[in-house]
Amino acid sequence: MKLLIQRVSGARVEVAGEVVGSIDQGLLALVGIEPQDDQASLSRALHKLLNYRVFSDEAGKMNRSLTDVQGGLLLVSQFTLAADTKSGMRPSFSSAAPPAQGAALFDALVEMARAQHPQVATGRFGANMQVHLVNDGPVTFLLEV
Repeated sequence: MKLLIQRVSGARVEVAGEVVGSIDQGLLALVGIEPQDDQASLSRALHKLLNYRVFSDEAGKMNRSLTDVQGGLLLVSQFTLAADTKSGMRPSFSSAAPPAQGAALFDALVEMARAQHPQVATGRFGANMQVHLVNDGPVTFLLEV
């Protein structure tokens, strides 16, 4: 699983002009699910999302987690993160989980996140989404779990 996380001062996802998920300060996580991912991958990913220290403390150091700052978490499925881009001029998506597996695992991640964190929003799996964000920093990390 690959997670592209961005520290944001605000973010929202729209589908057909309708806002389907939004947060204020927090993390936008683009989630790329791969065929080998399972419940253990989801647990590791969620632990990282909630505890990765990317928010500044009073000294300006990245010492606070999403849990510490009580920020929002916006989860957006993005199968293109799992693309194989090593050769050629067109990405291959054979390294991404099949849609049914991806949807089931993404839904399970959302359910786990909502059970452990008070502010969780999402995009819509498989939809054409417009993601709007204000990257705070900018701060962006690619996590592989």
